[in-house]
Amino acid sequence: MFDWEDLRYFIVFAHEQSLSAAARTLKVDHATVARRISALEQSLNLKLVDRRPRAYVMTEDGQRIAALGRRMESESFAVQRTALAGQEGFSGEVTVSAPPALACALIAPRINALRLKHPQLSLQLIGSLGSASLSRREADIAVRLSRPKEPDLVARKVATVPFYLYGSADYLSRTAAQDRVFIAYDESMEQTPQQIWLKQQAGDRPILLRSNDLNIQATVAQAGAGIAALPSFLGEHYGLQAIETIGAGLEREVWLVVHSDIRHTPAVQAVMRFLVSCFEQ
Repeated sequence: MFDWEDLRYFIVFAHEQSLSAAARTLKVDHATVARRISALEQSLNLKLVDRRPRAYVMTEDGQRIAALGRRMESESFAVQRTALAGQEGFSGEVTVSAPPALACALIAPRINALRLKHPQLSLQLIGSLGSASLSRREADIAVRLSRPKEPDLVARKVATVPFYLYGSADYLSRTAAQDRVFIAYDESMEQTPQQIWLKQQAGDRPILLRSNDLNIQATVAQAGAGIAALPSFLGEHYGLQAIETIGAGLEREVWLVVHSDIRHTPAVQAVMRFLVSCFEQ
């Protein structure tokens, strides 16, 4: 019999397509991933990867084993969701994934309200720019800026957030419009609506700094170094001043997303009500 943990490591490697990426996902070193793959090969008496100087490449047998392993993994996550759905009462831990700016500015400051109402309930709040997989239990609830398309997810629109161009009052007063520079996302966010909108607004004016973190962008704007495209709640939080924009404005919808298997779990319902209240306020 093979060790399920060896297969789990191999499935992550197959998904990430590299030892280093799999190691980051699993929070181990790449040598551990390599050892797990070797152990699985020995258990199955099957070569799963070609070991090349700069990379591991899956064999055809490896691809077949990975596909079967994903089906097993999917069922194991279904077992976990079923177990969670069967829990009664407002206790245990619920994991929420949200964009970092939303998590920091709108959710984290109100956590005490949840604690006072449900003292036996704990929250794991993950600030993530990516979409956490609810099917794989990377999170129980996700806050997203677009409506999900997966059929097993249930979504509720909880807010519409306007974006504006912001700068410090000092920077705006001493810098002519044609001389202003901009603060943008890095390449990882190049295709987001807010990045596209910012670049349209900037035109041929230079981009001073790029960052995937809106709080960093807002801090740089607050320091009087340029103009950033920020959600209204963040611009106001940093005491920035909005400027006139060209053409249509930008709004992003905020969606609360949960897997259909656990949507009626009392603890999950309690956290969802709490999240809705964060956006209502």
